[in-house]
Amino acid sequence: MTQEVHGTVADGYEEVRTEFAAFVARERADYEGQVCAYVRGRRVVDLWAGPDGVSAGSLYGVFSSTKGAAHLVVALLVQDGTLELDRKVTYYWPEFAAEGKGALTLRELLTHRAGLIGLDSGFTEEELADDRVISERLADQRPFWRPGSAFGYHALVLGALAGEVVRRATGRTLQEVYEERVRAPYGLDFYLGLPDAEEVRFRSVQPMLPTPEQQAGLDARPTGPHTLTSIAFNAHVGGAGELVDHANSRLVRAKGPASAGGVAAARGLAGMYAAAISEVAGRPPLLKPDTVAEVGQIHSVGYDLVARAHKVYGLGFQATAENWYPFLGAGAFGHSGAGGAQAFADPRSGLAYGYTRRRCAFPGGAAPENERFVRAVHRAALA
Repeated sequence: MTQEVHGTVADGYEEVRTEFAAFVARERADYEGQVCAYVRGRRVVDLWAGPDGVSAGSLYGVFSSTKGAAHLVVALLVQDGTLELDRKVTYYWPEFAAEGKGALTLRELLTHRAGLIGLDSGFTEEELADDRVISERLADQRPFWRPGSAFGYHALVLGALAGEVVRRATGRTLQEVYEERVRAPYGLDFYLGLPDAEEVRFRSVQPMLPTPEQQAGLDARPTGPHTLTSIAFNAHVGGAGELVDHANSRLVRAKGPASAGGVAAARGLAGMYAAAISEVAGRPPLLKPDTVAEVGQIHSVGYDLVARAHKVYGLGFQATAENWYPFLGAGAFGHSGAGGAQAFADPRSGLAYGYTRRRCAFPGGAAPENERFVRAVHRAALA
C-alpha cells in the first residue's frame, strides 16, 4: 500500500510535491521520509510520508549531516574573531602538536587535511559517543599522511577535533554554542544532544540491503582490515558495531557527537541553512556575505584518500554543486549523511534544503532521490 503524502508547498512549487509523491509510490510500503525547503527565508516546501505517527516533527539520525551544524558553529566563531583560520591548531590546543602535527592550521584541519582519521587501536562504541574522549585520544595519534599534503574524509572524528578547538577558545563545548546561538533561537528540530523529553519523536534508523548490482560494486572495491577507509570508519576494530547502530544508540543521541550524532527533522536541516544565509522570522542571517563566500569556497579538491574517489570540500562543508548537483550555484555548501539525509544552502538562489528518511539509503551518503527533489525546488526558486 502506497503511503500518503502530507504537507504543503507554496504556489509555484507543485512540481516538488509531484516528484515526491511519484517517488513514494515507487518505494517499498514502509517508506517514511521528509523533504523541506526554504527560499530567501520563506518555507516553500514541507512534505512527509510514512505510516501513522509520522509527522513533520518526526526525528531521524542524520549521521554526517551533523557536520554541517559543527561547521556553522566554527564559521560563527571565525566571523566573531574568536577563531582564526590560519592560526596553528596548537595555538588553541597545545597538546595537538604530538607526532608531527604542530604545523597544521585550523583551516587545514577543517578541510580534512590533518591525516588524523582515526586511531591505530580504534575506538569503542562508548568512546565514539563522546567528543572529549575522541579528541584526547587523537592528540597523541600519529597522522596517517603528512598533515596538509593530501586530504581524506575524517568521517567519525572531524567534529570532535573542531569541537576541541572551540572548547579551548571559548570554554564552551561546540554543542553548547550550537544550542545557544543556532538551535534554540530558531526553535530548530536539529539537535546535537537530544533531550529525554524529545525521545518520543525519534524514529529508529533501519538498514537497507544492497541490490545485487550494488553488492557487486562493493565486492569489487579494494578492502582490508587496516585500510585508510576501514580506520576512518572504525571498521578495523572487532565488535565495534555497524554505522547504523550509531544513530540507534541513546548514548550517542544524548551526547550528540559533532561528526555524526545529530538528530533532526527535514524542517530542522533546511531551517538551519535558511538561518545561515537568509533573514528568517525577522532575524538577520547568521553569516555575513564574506563568511558565506569563505565557507563555500573550494578548499580541498581531487582524490580523497578515504573515500577513494574524487571529492570536493569547502571550509569543512561539502561543495554541494561539485559533489552532487551541478545545476546549483557556485559556492553552495552543506553536508549529506550516511542514512540518505541531505542538507545545504545555495546562496545564489536563496535556497535552503533538507531531506531525511528512516531506512538508510545504500551504500550511504545522500539518497539518490534527492537529485529529483533538489532539481524541482531549485527550478521553482529561479522561476
